[in-house]
Amino acid sequence: MDQAELIAAAQDGDREAFDELVRQTFVDTFTLACRLTGNEEDARDVVQDAYLRAWRAIGKFRGEAQFSTWMYRITANASATHMRKRQRHRTESLDDVLEPADLRNEHQPSAAFESADTLDRVAGAIDELPPKLRQVVLLKDVYDLPHEAIAEELGISVAAAKVRLHRARRRLRDALYEQGAEAHAV
Repeated sequence: MDQAELIAAAQDGDREAFDELVRQTFVDTFTLACRLTGNEEDARDVVQDAYLRAWRAIGKFRGEAQFSTWMYRITANASATHMRKRQRHRTESLDDVLEPADLRNEHQPSAAFESADTLDRVAGAIDELPPKLRQVVLLKDVYDLPHEAIAEELGISVAAAKVRLHRARRRLRDALYEQGAEAHAV
């Protein structure tokens, strides 16, 4: 069955069809949850909640967007709810989540080292962002969602989404600039 047929079957209550949709979207959904929460433990909880919400709401899926986009939105909402419930900001390195550049380039080992160092610095700076800013920058810069979709997903205005994105990018720039200045001073 193609995805449209799986969705239709799931809307008719076919659990196996929904399970197949889960298999098709799990990696992307889990990756997004990891990036939004900052750790795998919270991400597992968010993914479980997201698929439970999707199963309960599958009858409302109208097909105006791709199923994966719908799951991104549900996952972002589940992540926001989860983080609010936690009432504390836990940070953990995103090194396990972000895909590093291929560091096996034998001809330019210094470039490979700089690439890995840059990835570590960016991941660390993203980790340090408050959850509201981290969500916006990941949804825009990693998942390339338009401002309107981000605003809808987070329940904020488009202007607020743009402001949060600007603030997040400014904080990232400042943090990376400070790290670079410190590295050159040593």
